[in-house]
Amino acid sequence: MKSIIGLGLAALTALLMMFPNPTSSVSEEFNLDHKLIADDQSIVLEKKTIQMHIPVDNNLPWGFVEGKVINPVEGYPVIIQIYKDGKPVHFAQTDVNEDSSYEYRFRVRNVDGDQVINIFQGDYTVKIFKTVYATPHASVV
Repeated sequence: MKSIIGLGLAALTALLMMFPNPTSSVSEEFNLDHKLIADDQSIVLEKKTIQMHIPVDNNLPWGFVEGKVINPVEGYPVIIQIYKDGKPVHFAQTDVNEDSSYEYRFRVRNVDGDQVINIFQGDYTVKIFKTVYATPHASVV
């Protein structure tokens, strides 16, 4: 059992190196698009686009997208869209935690006996949509 946990921790560490740094400031690393989604102009849909690369020789089973929502609107999930060569390959949504963080895990590789299926391989564009208050004072405590 300890070896399985150790393998899981090693895989998670390797995954962290495979994906962009989710703790960096959004305004420093990513261009954000804001689109109005409320009639009263109090909330907006914030879009962040990042690039993801899954190596051909990847042997890890999981990938993930994680981050933090600044000024989140309660009850609105984070929407994650993954594209390859401009074509959609995977869409998902995940809840925002009480600490404003979110995480979505997805399978990148399956192994069934001798059969290995690489679900994700190569370069992808990941679009992340978050619903936030248009102004910080609009949030409800």
